[in-house]
Order: sequence, then C-alpha cells, then structure tokens
Amino acid sequence: MAESLDNTASAKQSFDTVLIANRGEIAARIQRACRELGLKTVAICSEADKHAPYGKTADGFLCIGPSNAAKSYLNQDAILLAARLTGAGAVHPGYGFLSESATFSKEVENAGLVFIGPEASSIATMGDKISAKRAMVGAGVPCVPGPDTSLPGDSVAVERIAQEIGYPVIIKAAGGGGGRGMRVVREIDALHEAIALTREEARQAFGSPELYMEKFLEQPRHIEIQVLCDAHCNAVWLGHRDCSMQRRHQKVVEEAPAPGIAPDVIRPVGMACAKACRQIGYRGVGTFEFLYENGAFYFIEMNTRLQVEHPVTEMTSGIDIVHAQIRTAQGEPLDLRQGDVRCDGHSFECRINAEDPDSFLPSAGLITDLALPEGPGIRVDTHIHAGYRVSPYYDSLIAKLIVHAPTRAKAMAKMREALAATRVEGISTNLPVLRALFEDEAFARGETDIHYLEQWLRQRRTA
Repeated sequence: MAESLDNTASAKQSFDTVLIANRGEIAARIQRACRELGLKTVAICSEADKHAPYGKTADGFLCIGPSNAAKSYLNQDAILLAARLTGAGAVHPGYGFLSESATFSKEVENAGLVFIGPEASSIATMGDKISAKRAMVGAGVPCVPGPDTSLPGDSVAVERIAQEIGYPVIIKAAGGGGGRGMRVVREIDALHEAIALTREEARQAFGSPELYMEKFLEQPRHIEIQVLCDAHCNAVWLGHRDCSMQRRHQKVVEEAPAPGIAPDVIRPVGMACAKACRQIGYRGVGTFEFLYENGAFYFIEMNTRLQVEHPVTEMTSGIDIVHAQIRTAQGEPLDLRQGDVRCDGHSFECRINAEDPDSFLPSAGLITDLALPEGPGIRVDTHIHAGYRVSPYYDSLIAKLIVHAPTRAKAMAKMREALAATRVEGISTNLPVLRALFEDEAFARGETDIHYLEQWLRQRRTA
C-alpha cells in the first residue's frame, strides 16, 4: 500500500482557507497555526459559542446550529455547507467530535475538500481495535497478550481463550474508547456476565456489539509515542509522553519524556510505530498508546488525530506539530528525517478544567477575573478571558498550562510557580487539585501508574 501511495500522492493539495470544525482552545490553537502559515480561517460555532473570541479573529465565522453538539459540532451536513458557503478548501477537525470519524473524512473528500487528517481507510483500520491490533502485530509493534480476533459466540471457546491468556483478563468493545465498553474479569465465574454486559454497552454506545479479550495489566503506566507522516512514505516519531495521571480514564497531567525509560528501550518501539505507519499508508499526525509494565510495552490503540497533550512534545522536540499536520495535508513531504529529531529537556502539561475540585462536577458560569502566568518556558493554550461565559454543554477543559525546563525537577518547580500564578475567578476549577498534586512526593519521584491519581484523590478526601 505504501508503494502505490508514493506513486500517486505527490501532487500538492492546494487550499488557502481552512474551516476549523471544532471549538474552545483547540480551535484557537489551529487558527494560530493557520495564520502563521499564511492561511485564512473559517470558525464555526453553536448558539452557546457565538461570543467565542477566536470568532472575532477568524476570516469567517458561522453559527451552524443550537448548543446541542449533535445538532452543531457533530452535524456533518451543516459543517460541509459552511465550508461551501465560505469557500474553504480544507477542514481541520481538531480533536474529539468528528476528528476520528472515517465517514466524515470521506464526506469531506467527496465534497472536493481536503481533510486535515488521515485518509478514511486509515481511520477505519486504526479505529477498530481488532483490525488495529492485527496491523500492529504485522508491523512488529508489541501488543497486549490476547488474540487479534473478535470474541466468538461459543461460551466454551471464550473460556478457552481466557484460560490461554490467564486471569485477570479485560473485555473490550472493538469500537470503544474513552474508557467506555470495558470490564475486568478475575475469575471464570464472572466471565459470561461481563461479556453480556459489555456487549450490550458496546451495542448502545458504539453501534457494534463486537468484543475482544486481552490480558489485564495490574499496575501499568500509560505511555504515548507521537508520529508525523506524509503522503510520500516518510514517517518519524517524536519521542514519548507519560499520560498516567488519569481520573476515570481521562488524562489530567501529561509529561514528556516519560520518566525512567532508557532511550535504548523506547527506540525500537518508536521505530516500529513509524514502520507501521508506512505499512498502512498513514498520513498526518497520530499517537500510539501503550501500557508499560515491568519494562515491557503493550500497544492498546492509536489515536488518528491531534492529541490534547501535543504541546509537551512540541516543547521538547521544537517541532510545531499542527504546522506539520497542515503541511502534510497540502501534500508536502516532511522536512525532517528521524536523525533530525532531537528531544531536549522536560515538559509538563496541566489540564485546567471548569469543575468542582472536590466533586468534579462541571462548573459553568461567567469568568469574572483571570490571571495567567508568563515567562520563559511557560505556555498557555486557551480561549477564555475575563468576561467569558463557560458553557455547560461541552467538555470542561478551559485551558492547558504547559512548562518546559532542562530537567524534570526544574520543570516541576516551574509548574508549581506557574500554577500558583494562575487565577480563574467566578467559576470553580481543578487548580487546587493540580497545585496539591505537584507537591506530592511519589509523583515528584515518578513512582506512579494509571491508578495512582484516583488512589491519591481518595486519600485526599479522607485525610
């Protein structure tokens, strides 16, 4: 597939206007990248976002529907109509919403527009966890123990698979994501009920009852590898991130590089990821997600889009990932090779959410005052300002605070100072939680796994 792609995809995809099919901080981030590349932008919004600040700086700004995301940001027909009305030549989906929809990618291309992301076939392959695992096995990417096929309907066969893997196992929806559609099974007596419940959940949430089974790892870390690929069979990986600090499978703090992993351990995994991209003809940016336990990596999924946490990789690699994503969508070859990639220093990202710091319930309302930190090695990606009204309709993320320093210890110290200088008045945020976390000794030593944050939060509530 890669060879035929190299022969047919050399023509540049010309466009001078990008419609940003998203909202919030990522819409502002994409708009900034487009301006830096000399491209015009069209911003879209729902009724709830009509006063978004990035709308004022876009070359076009259209309201495409009511506050309900299903009738606005997930409305493919409305987005494509907005592109036609404004003369946009490309659509950037950001993250979330339609960013990993193979159907939307195809519809954009069918409309004669450029989808700033992978081709629909790549999204479909990697979006299905079973086909993704099969592709990774073929490329030599290490995977979690378990078959690369869906679970059969025969109960005896299912029991045999679980026995071969070894308990505990985890049942997962093939089309799942975001922590939904999965159950851990520790003994055979609970196996069939878990499968029945997960199958129904998968049917309702993802439109497919297809399941698969893998070994459940008890105390892994969540490690990511960022890749950049063009349409000319070039692919590079940009170091690694640790995203283990999670609450209910949602990331709260990310860092790059992942602490305590030697370069000679991670390098073969990164090279295998780049090889896999070349084999499936992948184009654009993507992230390979792994569980890491006892010195071994296990592939779990690939995100075929821009990640929320891409800034920590930008800070350590010096590479503007959004710029590269747009340029590869224009058909340009990557202007770097693997030997050109250098990752220096250490970076942290804190997700600042509009939520109660104790109950974690969303907190909507008017931001009456706002103070954000500044200085060398400090970056804030946000769309908010004093006087901005936080909507109750969407994800609670309102800003990302990113720092970079020569060492992990210095980056932690810089983040402590940056968090202390950050103030959001009028609504509740998770800033108290983030400030306390960066004082935690185990986190400072890098002695955490994907369960650590939730355990730490429970202890904090009972203290």
